[in-house]
Amino acid sequence: ATICCNSVTVSFGELFISLFILLTVRGESLKVVGPDAPLVFEAGEVLVLPCSIQPNTSAVDMTVEWYRLDAADRFVHLYENHRDIKEKQDQFYRGRTALFREELQKGNTSLRLSDVRVSDEGAYKCLIKDKSWYDDITVQVTVEALGIEPVITMEGYDKSGGISLVCESRGWKPEPEVLWLNSEGVSLTAEDIDSKIFHRIHCRLLQRHHLREAEIIITSKCLRYTGIQI
Repeated sequence: ATICCNSVTVSFGELFISLFILLTVRGESLKVVGPDAPLVFEAGEVLVLPCSIQPNTSAVDMTVEWYRLDAADRFVHLYENHRDIKEKQDQFYRGRTALFREELQKGNTSLRLSDVRVSDEGAYKCLIKDKSWYDDITVQVTVEALGIEPVITMEGYDKSGGISLVCESRGWKPEPEVLWLNSEGVSLTAEDIDSKIFHRIHCRLLQRHHLREAEIIITSKCLRYTGIQI
């Protein structure tokens, strides 16, 4: 009986030590990874926030929390006990978020966010955890908005016959670079305008890879600009 008991005690101790080592090694080897640089999206696009476990480990039985760092008490998306917990989700994100459920088995916990808005800009945290381990990463999101088509109007004349042109557009984020160009695409200033019969003038708005442009044709035998503004 004594030998039996000693044998059971030793076996239990070995099992406990093995489990402890296994959990410790797992916790040290797994990590959550995401993008190194901020992500830039346009308003109206579908946004994907990358987040995954490395090396590839199933997240099906884990808890996945996505939330904004400026509103940590409100979830952007919560996956727990094998389902999406919509009751705790911020109403602002309801109907717009989803995990790639078929990818959870591979450790992919990236978040899909549709109908991106300027107000979605900010820092998002992806936290993955189970009973013995957790890790998280932060993803910075920048949202740009393309403004409406510009419109050129004449603001008025001065006593010498010069005019002021105004180029108007709204809804840009960030604000675009503004260029005034002639018909050949050369930048203009007030001093560049001579007294030809007509002038074809362009207002060009540039934002990264986007461009909007308006044109105005002015006919005059004597034309001089007093101001160009936006």
